[in-house]
Amino acid sequence: MPLFPQDQIVFGILALTLGFVFYSSNSENKYYKKFYKVIPALLMCYLIPSLFNTFGVISDSSSSLYSMAKDYLLPTSLVLLTLSIDFKGIMRLGNKALIMFFTATVGIIIGGPVAVLIMSFISPDVVGGVGNDAVWRGLSTLAGSWIGGGANQAAMLEMYEYNQSFYAGMVAVDIIVANIWMAFLLWGAGRSDAMDKWLKADSSAIDRLKETMESYRLSVQKMPTLADTMVILGVGFGATSFSHFAANVITNFIETSGSVALQQSVLNSHFFWLVVVATTIGLLLSFTKARNLEGAGASRIGSVFIYILVATIGMKMDVTQTFDNPGLLAVGLIWMGFHVILLVIVAKIIKSPFFFLAVGSKANVGGAASAPVVASAFHPSLASVGVLLAVLGYALGTYGAILAAEMMRIVAP
Repeated sequence: MPLFPQDQIVFGILALTLGFVFYSSNSENKYYKKFYKVIPALLMCYLIPSLFNTFGVISDSSSSLYSMAKDYLLPTSLVLLTLSIDFKGIMRLGNKALIMFFTATVGIIIGGPVAVLIMSFISPDVVGGVGNDAVWRGLSTLAGSWIGGGANQAAMLEMYEYNQSFYAGMVAVDIIVANIWMAFLLWGAGRSDAMDKWLKADSSAIDRLKETMESYRLSVQKMPTLADTMVILGVGFGATSFSHFAANVITNFIETSGSVALQQSVLNSHFFWLVVVATTIGLLLSFTKARNLEGAGASRIGSVFIYILVATIGMKMDVTQTFDNPGLLAVGLIWMGFHVILLVIVAKIIKSPFFFLAVGSKANVGGAASAPVVASAFHPSLASVGVLLAVLGYALGTYGAILAAEMMRIVAP
């Protein structure tokens, strides 16, 4: 048990952590200034809770805060960050966003068999096994998670019938490797200009979108009243409530439809429909007067919710687990390394901005719970780009994971 198992206390610790990071990152203190020139503030919002978890101060295993943030704060933030979006501006971002997204998907599909093949020469026992104990079956769940998300991961577990007594090891590799990569992306987001320069990328379309959003925010900005804030929260949480209701109706219909294919697909995921409906509501509101809520701080409140989500995600990371199963962890690192190398090569060839590399990757590897976090690290108005790509990742997740699994089956010893 952690030192503080109660969520009431844990939430306060996370809130104090976020408050300290934002206070220190905006301080004029020269030591803080030097520190945050190297380490982005958003990364600290993620790392400090992970250290608290590692040293037993708090623990995700005894907390329901991540579920709360994912089910309540994430969809609400999606609505609030999306309702003022320049949808036409997103469409004008060009085809590089899609190219990097599909490159990320291909990197995961091919990276799995490559990692299994390499490890079969180094230590065949790590990727061996027969029947339901075959490691490639377990790795299929990793493919589902890294292309789509939790729903796709669960679908692979059922489809390939991996021995569930070994499944915890796969989950650990999933969390550790994905979070290491996310930490790097958050670090890179704070140095996007340098990254773009190295990639020789033209980020003018992204800059124009950010400038358009910032100009609009300033044009409608006002000192928010209590009524303004309550309306913003009412719209955000009201949309989240409707999104949950719609997700329940849709998944209940699928469960009773009698179609086995639908029931085993990502379309039977409550979270998938929650994200889709919340994002759609936000986009629809962006064409109405509700867009003016941005002037009273809609995106600011949405960003607060995103940062709370970041802290709860960080709380899931335990760095000591890195040494629990070094063989499987090596497979995961090789796999992710192939994914990253392919992304960098393609980004260099097409001169893609680092933003598209980062968000395209997390739309696959992290899904809707992480892609908007990484996107908003570049600018709050860009969070919806991450969400739209993440929804595409959900749609492709099961098919891509099956392809990866079958190739891993072929090359496994």
